[in-house]
Amino acid sequence: MTDLDEATLDRNGGEPELAEDRETGPLRRCIATGTVQPKEGMVRFVVAPDSEVVPDLEETLPGRGLWLSAERAAFERAVGKNLFSKAARRSVRVPSDLPDRVGRLLERRCLDRLGLARRAGQALAGYEKVREALKSGRVGHGGPPPALLVEAADGSADQRGKLTALAPGLPVIDAFDSAGLAAALGREHAVHAVVARGRLSEGLLRDAARLRGIKILSAGAGPAGRGDNA
Repeated sequence: MTDLDEATLDRNGGEPELAEDRETGPLRRCIATGTVQPKEGMVRFVVAPDSEVVPDLEETLPGRGLWLSAERAAFERAVGKNLFSKAARRSVRVPSDLPDRVGRLLERRCLDRLGLARRAGQALAGYEKVREALKSGRVGHGGPPPALLVEAADGSADQRGKLTALAPGLPVIDAFDSAGLAAALGREHAVHAVVARGRLSEGLLRDAARLRGIKILSAGAGPAGRGDNA
């Protein structure tokens, strides 16, 4: 053999291991579509000791990763065609509600990140505070610039429009209702929030984009985040 040794073949059931199948570098192969793409837009799964497929949103669980594009259609194809078992090369159990389960986990992660940003002084809530941050280009006095807006899905369209007009092109996340935002931000009521540029906002944007892809084909599901102000 020249490019592959026997150990590699044994590990893959006699099939060649491709570079993008190894968990190194920024690219992963989707088990549903076969496309190789940046892992930022994907969800990692592993097979638990009881043979159930579990999501690994932190991407830290041991075991071979099984990756899916963060798209509802890819999830439904993987579940419906038993592609997890094929990719794992063994019989595994897959929850029938896997797409919705991952969606709930991502939603919780988004709200948790928002709460962390608020406690770290990197997020502000309330119409006037958000308006001032967008006008000044700073979150807090002398703070970093805004990275994204969070708007409650059940908030006033008129007020939302006035705020987004102040920062055209700024990403908007509108996946959550006002009750969920209020709980995350430690307030009795919350409709508008702005998050400063930094690692927390980067993680929030990634999780919101993945959430949007998974929820987008759900009946009645609205967008979880977008880069426009429509």
